[in-house]
Amino acid sequence: MELEIYKKDGTVSGDRVRLSPEVFEIQPNDHAIYQAVTTYLANRRQGTHKTKTYGEVSGSGKKPWKQKHTGRARVGAVRSPLWRGGGTIFGPVPRDYSKKLPKQVKQLARKSALSYKAKNASIKVVEDFTFEQPKTRELAAILKALQVSELKT
Repeated sequence: MELEIYKKDGTVSGDRVRLSPEVFEIQPNDHAIYQAVTTYLANRRQGTHKTKTYGEVSGSGKKPWKQKHTGRARVGAVRSPLWRGGGTIFGPVPRDYSKKLPKQVKQLARKSALSYKAKNASIKVVEDFTFEQPKTRELAAILKALQVSELKT
């Protein structure tokens, strides 16, 4: 597969670049891409959520009032989950959400994604992409000239 090389102003330079068939012309593996994306999203999670349980809430273990002859409901402790300010039943606890992906699956997912992009003609090669000074306005003009500024793919 060959792609045309573009200049910064969006015109075709006339040269072509040959893409490696081992990377850009494989049969894409959807499941490998799915695994790579879910692993990436899982590894971004912090996992620092936490609520206090019955045993962690501050408060005495003493009965607030006697069991009988008060006219009130029987109560064992002020830390009860039924009470305001009490502990949480089965609340979130910190955990590690990270996943590991085998190296070959990572490589297959990367090659599959690049093969999809090449098949859909979503790859553009630019001849020279250097700037004297990094300016957002210049980059926006180049992306507009290459007609990729509004694409969401």
